Amino acid sequence: MSLLETVRGPDRLRELTTAELEVLAGEIRAFLIDRVSGSGGHLGPNLGVVELTIALHSVFHSPEDRLLWDTGHQSYVHKILTGRADGFDRLRKAGGLSGYPNPAESEHDLVENSHASTALSYADGLARADAHLGTTDRAVVAVIGDGAMTGGMAWEALNNIAGGPDRPLVIVLNDNGRSYAPTVGGFAEHLGDLRKGKPGPGLFGELGLAYLGPVDGHDVAALQEALREARDLNGPVVVHVVTEKGRGFVHTENNALDLGHAIKPMDPVTGLPLGQSSGPSFTSVFGREIVRIAEERPDVVAVTAAMLEPTGLLPMQRRFPDRVIDVGIAEQHAVTMAAGLSLGGVHPVVAIYATFVNRAFDQLLMDVALHRRAVTFVLDRSGVTGDDGPSHNGMWDMSVLQVVPGLRIAAPRDGTRLAELLEEAVGWEEGPTLVRFPKGPTGEDLPTKATFAGIDVLHRAGPLDVLIVSVGALAGMALRVAEVVWAQGVGATVVDPRWVTPVNPTLADMARRHRLVITVEDNSRTCGVGSTIAQFLRDSGVRTPLREFGIPRRFLDHGSRADVLSGCGLTAQDIARTVVEEISGPEAHPRREEPMDGLDDEVARLLEQASRGETR
Repeated sequence: MSLLETVRGPDRLRELTTAELEVLAGEIRAFLIDRVSGSGGHLGPNLGVVELTIALHSVFHSPEDRLLWDTGHQSYVHKILTGRADGFDRLRKAGGLSGYPNPAESEHDLVENSHASTALSYADGLARADAHLGTTDRAVVAVIGDGAMTGGMAWEALNNIAGGPDRPLVIVLNDNGRSYAPTVGGFAEHLGDLRKGKPGPGLFGELGLAYLGPVDGHDVAALQEALREARDLNGPVVVHVVTEKGRGFVHTENNALDLGHAIKPMDPVTGLPLGQSSGPSFTSVFGREIVRIAEERPDVVAVTAAMLEPTGLLPMQRRFPDRVIDVGIAEQHAVTMAAGLSLGGVHPVVAIYATFVNRAFDQLLMDVALHRRAVTFVLDRSGVTGDDGPSHNGMWDMSVLQVVPGLRIAAPRDGTRLAELLEEAVGWEEGPTLVRFPKGPTGEDLPTKATFAGIDVLHRAGPLDVLIVSVGALAGMALRVAEVVWAQGVGATVVDPRWVTPVNPTLADMARRHRLVITVEDNSRTCGVGSTIAQFLRDSGVRTPLREFGIPRRFLDHGSRADVLSGCGLTAQDIARTVVEEISGPEAHPRREEPMDGLDDEVARLLEQASRGETR
């Protein structure tokens, strides 16, 4: 029996010798390589914290001592040591183990800490709560990567922690020189000086924090000694630990781009991905198109927050290295800095994940939109992302950001529309624009039957029963809904407004001619595109009933995109069933027979043209 098979909780570690802990570290690395290669996930960060996690759990007594991980993608070893090794067979799958700390899984997980730069604030609050309650028999430990230290919130917390010299709090600074990519900025350079043994108190000492290190993050005995000393200081202390991301696996160590930060399922021997490619991704199309636009527009500059390659900016960085700015994990700074670029005569394109734009709402509202700055936001991973779990779904952006005056929001349905809408967005100089798209392949282009006033008609068949307003990448699902309801004798028109905010006035004229309007979006139903269109139709005096289909107002468990959408009722069958019931019910809106004047007659002509398959 291996040592790993005997570990069902952290208490077991305190029964092992240092030599046995070193053997255990090797077994954990082999386990991680085997299981994460099969499932995909954050392999590189966890290979780098094997010895550190062993040392933490052998010195501190979780869950009595509270351990926080920032960011949580480096917590796989923590999960193994707290009795969850068996769950790695279903890592990041529906009903299986989460890829981040998850309080629902274990008492050893305090928070679902997958957004960076938050652990020090949690830890400060825990330490203050202990002081308030007179609790002195437990420790608070925050493990924070050096990349997460580029976030402003971490520095706000550090400032407050240093102001409480009598509150015990251990900050373990995991310094591997990277977040996703190499860590940028003056702090990264300072850590380099500390690693080289530059004399002087250093930044942490100047703040009034005790400092221990740098410590070899792959020497269990040295780590244990430093952590015990930190625990016994009985005040705020920084333990500077130097680790190697991706350590111990040839295919992560040799991955110069990200050291295997987040891998897809792969063959652990060859390092080649498993499965066949399903075509270009939305991200790759954006990466190609932003280079083309930058070649035509010397004023275009790209901005990202520590996500150069994941957001598709690597091709532009290679083509125009001086026109791509990586600010680190600092979305708030990125957005207001982009406003400054715009003030200076540059057109910035800010590329971040949809879930992370939440962190910069105030800056987008007050620093960009209030001043009508021409800044283009590109939100990758919008809608349901799936396996990364509740915090990474980009399901709030169209709810939160539709309140921003002057912001134009586009949702492309396929690769061709992404290219078109991105160019339109960058060409708009009267205020901010936003283009959002999901994780994954673009799929086949969905052709336009006809276009009227900027709205694409994708399908027209039968009577004018239901108008299906499709938002972004759910266009394919909307077309399947139309097929299913037509099989039940219900006519359907499917339209893609392309720009979902502001609402295109022509939608009101189209809605008047139909018995029912439905909206289909991979965003929260609450304050989403559907509810905005419903308000617009009411304001326009349109009495046609409307049903919104989107993501319910709850946090979604991890799983495949298809599984999560199905759990939300976002399948063609579920939507079509509701449509047929609405159309056939006793309260159904009657069919319109009489013609109308003006613009509505032009809409009727357009719909007839689309039903005959004529193009624009």
